[in-house]
Amino acid sequence: MDTFGCKKSIYGYLWPMNIIMTHLCSTNTNEMKKIVLIALGVAAMFSSIAQETLQLSLEQTIQMAQQQSPVAVAAQHSLQSAYWTYRYYLANYKPSVTLTTSPEFNRGIERVIQPDGTNSFVHVSQVNSDVSLQITQNIPLTGGSLFINSSLMRNDQIEGDGQTSYRSQPITIGYQQSLLGYNELKWNRRIEPLRWQEAQKQYNETMELVASQASLYFFELATAQTNVDIARSNLASADTLCRYAEGRYNIGTITENEMLQLQLNKLREETNLLDADVSLQAAAEALRNFLNLPVSTQLSVITDDKVPQMEVPLAEALELALRNSPDPDYYKRAQLESRQNLAYTRANTGLKANLYLQFGLSQTGQELHDAYRNPTDMQYASVSVSIPILDWGRGKGRRRVAQSNVDLADIHAEQGMKSFEQNVTRMVQQFNLQSRRVAVASQADKTAERRYEVARRLYVLGKSTILDLNSAISEKDSARRSYIQSLSTYWSLYYGLRSMTGYDFSLNVPITWALPNNL
Repeated sequence: MDTFGCKKSIYGYLWPMNIIMTHLCSTNTNEMKKIVLIALGVAAMFSSIAQETLQLSLEQTIQMAQQQSPVAVAAQHSLQSAYWTYRYYLANYKPSVTLTTSPEFNRGIERVIQPDGTNSFVHVSQVNSDVSLQITQNIPLTGGSLFINSSLMRNDQIEGDGQTSYRSQPITIGYQQSLLGYNELKWNRRIEPLRWQEAQKQYNETMELVASQASLYFFELATAQTNVDIARSNLASADTLCRYAEGRYNIGTITENEMLQLQLNKLREETNLLDADVSLQAAAEALRNFLNLPVSTQLSVITDDKVPQMEVPLAEALELALRNSPDPDYYKRAQLESRQNLAYTRANTGLKANLYLQFGLSQTGQELHDAYRNPTDMQYASVSVSIPILDWGRGKGRRRVAQSNVDLADIHAEQGMKSFEQNVTRMVQQFNLQSRRVAVASQADKTAERRYEVARRLYVLGKSTILDLNSAISEKDSARRSYIQSLSTYWSLYYGLRSMTGYDFSLNVPITWALPNNL
């Protein structure tokens, strides 16, 4: 047996088929027909064995769903995307090193401005090559960037005197930033860690929701199996009672109407069994698709009557939900992003100014070592200013829209948090009641079963009517289905509550899913 109770492969037992086929080729027609029939029978037997039945408990079903269901795999990919987005954000605050080069060949005629202002067309034939190494560090406080650069350029004249010259900039230090503008680094520092935290909580919540959904599919199949068992049991009982009634009718102890009623009961149970078989196949297919199992896998489930007996304190559940659920982080992030957009809009629709500073050392020479001897200093500074004079209200309109989005995000956040707390409260209340409902449904199931046995025995003894028997059968079937449904509701609420609070109340520990191995 494997982990999930699946029967081992029987391919090792198929060797007798080879013997049969070998013998088949050396026999006459009559013997061949017999052997064909035997071969078909053996093949049918092994085919039925080869259709393995995977028996699953609720715990095993949930484990498989959280490992291989399409929903779980999609959640892993979403977390992976969020992780690398967060890594990209962190990299923006670390120094970057860049090596650049852009060699070029130029041969042709170019216009050259002479010292007296006239133009002269000169034939050129040269090769230029350069290399530059730059280290850049972003400054979150100001939103600017500081850089240190070292570069070397070489120029080779191909024709003429074949002269070679060098220009070096051993070190250049520069700084650039937008004045009175939008500081993206500052806003990202407030938003991106919150986004990554939300993604982790969302992953934990999704995995618990997968468990909740798996429990629903599990109990749908359990209900279908129960309906098949009920239909088979009822059909066997109806068949027995029908044969018994025919004997009593022949001796005149029951009426024809009562005998016909029992025959109708038998026909109805045959129809119920056919319908139950169809529903069973549909439920098995739904669970198989959810677990991403091969089509050939035959499924059956085993229900456990035991449920954890506990009561969840509402105040504690609300506190845990506010701490562990991704919803509060989502609404907070939406508010920050609306304010980020407002700051960006204001910076791009009003006064704009940019600052650029650069100073360092530079030198030229005919030889490489001359280009680094006694370098001269160099300085460069620029400030660019842009003032909107007339834009016909476009900037004002964009700012008003951005401000309106801020107000709208605040309203949505307030309403969303109220709905969130209401959902947690409703979930806790329903869960605390459901364990009692499971106990009541279990007792009702046992009582209805005993009543059916009594009613059946009394009817056989001729001390009750067919109406009492039919009523007992209906109540027995209904009680059994209600019990399975109560178990389904309990486990759905159980894992739903875990997903909202991020807490395992049965073990009293927080729920934290490990990151996928590729992160």
